[in-house]
Amino acid sequence: MNICKYESDLAILTADKNMKFALEGLLSRPIALSIRPISAAYYIHPESDPGCLLHADAFMRPFVRRFAHAIVMFDREGCGQEAKTRTELETQVTIMLSRSGWEERAAVIVIDPELENWIFSDSPVVDTALGWRGNDPSLRRWLENKNYLLADQIKPSRPKEAMEEALRYIRMPRSSSIYGDIARKVSVGRCTDDAFQKLKTTLHAWFPHLA
Repeated sequence: MNICKYESDLAILTADKNMKFALEGLLSRPIALSIRPISAAYYIHPESDPGCLLHADAFMRPFVRRFAHAIVMFDREGCGQEAKTRTELETQVTIMLSRSGWEERAAVIVIDPELENWIFSDSPVVDTALGWRGNDPSLRRWLENKNYLLADQIKPSRPKEAMEEALRYIRMPRSSSIYGDIARKVSVGRCTDDAFQKLKTTLHAWFPHLA
């Protein structure tokens, strides 16, 4: 496929501003992702997660001839069809996008349960971004004490609730910039989430690093 016929490399539709900032942060690091630098445009669906699930095809249809590829990203938690698995939801929206003209040029990333699952890792960058650097107890110990995190877990089972409570405790306002800061600094190898791995694999397939 000759991507030169398109105005830009990638159109990205997310469910909210937090996802937009996270992806902007990630895509600012092409070397870390082992991809070439790309041009991307970001859009936020006004109906959040349910909008991305049910109406991504209509929203993205005007961009079919302008962008080489498209990504749609939303949370399984809050999408309105939580009884379905992440894979089932991704397949559902992928078929819709294909029929709307994207064919094989679009990918759907559903995060299970939600974006905050990408935030938590053992990196000190997370503690700093959430205002916990040098705090006693440490963020991880505090999460364990509050039963958000078991001793053998890497990530909380309810990551969004855990993050919101941690920010309230430390009296730090919640901001989309937190997601961008973490995405720009934490090693991409630290996140083992399946949806994150799919995102990396997809980007590498579409935009391989040029030697």
